[in-house]
Amino acid sequence: MARHSIVILPGDGIGVVVLEETLRVLDAAGFQADYVQGDIGWKFWCKEGNPLPLRTLDLIARHKVALFGAITSKPNDEAKAELDPSLQGKGYSYSSPIVGLRQFFDLDICVRPCKSYKGNPLNFVRRGKGNTIEEPLIDVVIFRQNTECLYSGVEWTNPPEKVYEALMTHPKFVENFGRTPVEELSVSTRIFTKKATERILTAAFEHARRKGYLSVTVCEKPNVIRETSGLMWRLAKEIQKESFPEIKLINSNIDAQMMWLTKNPEDYGVIVAGNMFGDIVSDGFAGLIGGLGFACSAQFSSDGTAVFEPTHGSAPKYAGYKIPIVNPIAMMESACLMLDYLNENNIAARIRKAIAGVIEEGKVRTYDMMKMNGRPEVLENGAASTFQMTDAIIERLE
Repeated sequence: MARHSIVILPGDGIGVVVLEETLRVLDAAGFQADYVQGDIGWKFWCKEGNPLPLRTLDLIARHKVALFGAITSKPNDEAKAELDPSLQGKGYSYSSPIVGLRQFFDLDICVRPCKSYKGNPLNFVRRGKGNTIEEPLIDVVIFRQNTECLYSGVEWTNPPEKVYEALMTHPKFVENFGRTPVEELSVSTRIFTKKATERILTAAFEHARRKGYLSVTVCEKPNVIRETSGLMWRLAKEIQKESFPEIKLINSNIDAQMMWLTKNPEDYGVIVAGNMFGDIVSDGFAGLIGGLGFACSAQFSSDGTAVFEPTHGSAPKYAGYKIPIVNPIAMMESACLMLDYLNENNIAARIRKAIAGVIEEGKVRTYDMMKMNGRPEVLENGAASTFQMTDAIIERLE
């Protein structure tokens, strides 16, 4: 078995805990790796004025694969207030390190699987015919374009003269905003490029073919956002016709999709969207399989750099608990995506089977699975700690 080199990025809050527990599971499953710790997150912003130091970027560039916990982000004014006094007033400006990672390494393909676990009390249920209760199996994979759209960071408040003059060349801007004082304007740009859009669409179709999904749904808004959403829909039709004719192509507007996902979620296979709508729809489907405690993700660049992370945040209010209570499964599932990427498929399958067994048995459940509020006393009321959930999964492995 090959020995891998993995950069681990614990980050902040519960990211540290769930990553440590995931490493325990990987070790118990027989995954052999050398782990190199990278610095990322809030404490490095406060101490150095940079939550994503260059040394961390160098580590990832060298080793190519990273397993990431979670980070804390705050608005720029609050972030500046928490800087070390020696750094304040020196022009430092906070920006999200995970967005920085995506842009620096061009991690343009984000994959977010959402699959039901049998026996999970948080699974989506609905009423069927004759007042029956149905629990449809959800098996959806969202492909989110990860570097463009509204997350590109190209935006202004009180836009500079050249930007304002350019905006004033558009008749819709003149009609609706031409009388608004420039100092009262805030503008964010929604940028799609043909190259990146073709790449995410092709990745979605290839995944559907490889894994046997019958459809790819483009989840955008081309009837209103005609240039950017329209580009994705037009390219999707071309790619499907030329290269993937056996796969059904569906056009679903983001607003309608958020309604339909609670009516017939089992009808969807692969969904592809731009950055913002991909973020929205993936959180929507994650809610149907149990919430952020079960939501994993993978991010890939064209040069082979890959970062794997749960989609939840750092939840700092939970980080200070003497015994951690958070659900580590999203982090473990993210590690399974990493194993898939490294062709360690047998180990990934064993871990997923162990997780599924613990969930279906139902004896060990974290507070979210028991629908409790996240307080320390949940442990006294029967909820499993983070450690106990990990122990149960490792016992299943053994």
